[in-house]
Amino acid sequence: MRLWLGLALLALPAVGAVCAPLVAALLGHDADMPDLFNRFAPPSAAHPLGTDDLGRDMLLRLLQGARVSLVVGLAVALAATGLGTALGLLAAWRGGWVDAVLMRLADGLLSLPALPLLVVLAAVDPARLGLPRGEARTDILRITVILTLFGWVGVARLARAAALSELAKDYVAAARVCGASEVRVMWRHILPNISGPIVVAATLAVAGAILSESTLSFLGLGIAPPAASWGNMLSNAQELVFSAPLGAVWPGLAILLTVAGCSLLADGLRRRG
Repeated sequence: MRLWLGLALLALPAVGAVCAPLVAALLGHDADMPDLFNRFAPPSAAHPLGTDDLGRDMLLRLLQGARVSLVVGLAVALAATGLGTALGLLAAWRGGWVDAVLMRLADGLLSLPALPLLVVLAAVDPARLGLPRGEARTDILRITVILTLFGWVGVARLARAAALSELAKDYVAAARVCGASEVRVMWRHILPNISGPIVVAATLAVAGAILSESTLSFLGLGIAPPAASWGNMLSNAQELVFSAPLGAVWPGLAILLTVAGCSLLADGLRRRG
């Protein structure tokens, strides 16, 4: 039940993100185009969720934000899970000083205050890194890299612990006796048997990345306007929360449902595994 409920909740922003250009064409609006004569319009046929402080359609802004949040969440989850799994397997396989160095690096990153460091790294001017300023693609790439730098640690520790447990089992010894190389043992035997908890961790990583991106965008260090993200929509609405509460309700609800969907999906996968 939790698995299907999680999939249903995630299907809403996913379908909306894919269909965003079609919805924009049907409504005849541009998500980034201000209309100062139509500020704070209530929900109507022309604007199903109303408009924001600049007269932009809230539904289109939400769908555009869904595209940003899902891309960042999936990209960070894939990159962090791939890197963490590879380093965890390497630590379990090689042991010794390799294991010690990698795990002490992971412990060091875990001991650091994540949010202040994310804020500091996100505040670095993209131009200093040779990246163009003010482009959504640049901001998405920058946020993805920053979140991946911290997101691999938990997966690496999980993969290492699970791999060490599997390496002590009889089927691994049998594979080695049959002449299987260490790389084949790790790739064909260990990795498939530890994939269950890693998939669950990757699903939770999507939720964590969406929350982190929303936080950075809320603080003005993530996706820069006029491109929409749920975080900068909340930031724009914070001073108008009493006079125009819908501006904060819709992006907040979108974040809540998406993160809840990831959590329910992860829990459902864990129960099935």
